[in-house]
Amino acid sequence: MAVLSMRILVCEDQDSIRHMIQTLVQASGHSVVGVALGAQAVEIARAEPFDVLLLDLMLPGSLDGFGVLEHIRRDEATRTLPVVIISAMDDPESRARARTLGATEFYGKPFRPLELLEYLNRFSKQL
Repeated sequence: MAVLSMRILVCEDQDSIRHMIQTLVQASGHSVVGVALGAQAVEIARAEPFDVLLLDLMLPGSLDGFGVLEHIRRDEATRTLPVVIISAMDDPESRARARTLGATEFYGKPFRPLELLEYLNRFSKQL
């Protein structure tokens, strides 16, 4: 089964990490949109179709990653969007809270870029 090109939304406030993820994912043939704020992620996810959201938990502004996850799961248009957490908040409580709120997968920072890419490629085969 071939790997399908996916449309991926990345929400990460640290520019260097967001750009690294975008470059990695684009080099694998996927389309990527990157944003720095949780509110932007919710707005764009509601307006445009995505196959997966890569989400940091520690975000500035009115919505942190947990808030983004709550909004995504509450909205009919985005309720089934797979959400992969990539966060330095890699403690059991944060992992449990993310799972309870509907996170699909969780990667602690620092994460292995190739491991994330392998996950996305496996995931794309399921589409």
